[in-house]
Amino acid sequence: MKYLTNEKLTIVGAGGMIGSNMAQTALMLGLTPNICLYDIFEPGVHGVAEEMRHCGFEGANITWTTDPETAFTDAKYIVSSGGAPRKEGMTREDLLKGNCQIAAQFGDYIKQYCPDVKHVVVIFNPADVTALTALIHSGLKPSQLTSLAALDSTRLQSNLAKEFGVPQSAVTGAHTYGGHGEQMAVFASQVKVDGKPLAEMGLSAERMAEIKQETIQGGSAIIKLRGRSSFQSPAYCSVKMIEAAMGGAPFTLPAGTYVNCGKYKNVMMAMPTTIDATGVHFTLPQGTEEEMAALDASYAHLCKMRDEIVELGIVPAVSEWTKDNPNL
Repeated sequence: MKYLTNEKLTIVGAGGMIGSNMAQTALMLGLTPNICLYDIFEPGVHGVAEEMRHCGFEGANITWTTDPETAFTDAKYIVSSGGAPRKEGMTREDLLKGNCQIAAQFGDYIKQYCPDVKHVVVIFNPADVTALTALIHSGLKPSQLTSLAALDSTRLQSNLAKEFGVPQSAVTGAHTYGGHGEQMAVFASQVKVDGKPLAEMGLSAERMAEIKQETIQGGSAIIKLRGRSSFQSPAYCSVKMIEAAMGGAPFTLPAGTYVNCGKYKNVMMAMPTTIDATGVHFTLPQGTEEEMAALDASYAHLCKMRDEIVELGIVPAVSEWTKDNPNL
């Protein structure tokens, strides 16, 4: 089997459902044979490693560990799902303090053991703030670290495809920006269905409002249906992100990226992005007045969460960030 690279990929939180799916997806897509599975829960990560071996992936060198130094040393790519999962009745923001403390330690491990890592993807909630925390603590360049935001866009795309009875790929331009949470900004003005503008599809404003709400509550719906938070979709999307960073096909769905320009300052937020072998690149969204107002509201919410973790002492005041990370 031909792999995209031979460099080490470390999957953090590999003993969980997202982590185990990431491991299998990475091997099925042929990203790298050298995958290190890391988790603090020994039976879980040990079991995932055994299952991956039982798959019989040709040429795979699957290792597992509960030791962070072993896991992070020489890692060139990292994907982390290593936070507490969301449970029914919880919002992503409910996980703020505990998961940001985990993210701070995660960033410290990067700085200590693999400062020459090429790209890191953070996917545990609230992803915008956990990723920001990891970025500050890691010392990495903003182009080297992204967070998972694509699920909101694929959920919007899916909902519109179901509404019009078309294949999901026939819906283009369905994107959400800003925060990955209840305050996401849904951009539908550039959507096309089979090449036809959404505005010409006869969709009522009331029904579109319902679709937006269904998109925002997409993760909660999975929890109610399956009794646990999403794991297959975040695993697949995050592996596609790291595949792009490894030199595979560019990833063009919105990703969470560090933004410090224009009126958006010192936050991680979903933007129109491209991830490739040189890192993540973004532009500012274009939308209607209503969409841009929703983005501004989402940004304000992200600033509020950022300020909360400053108050908790998990990250320093914004003016002090460059002491921990000169790249900011």
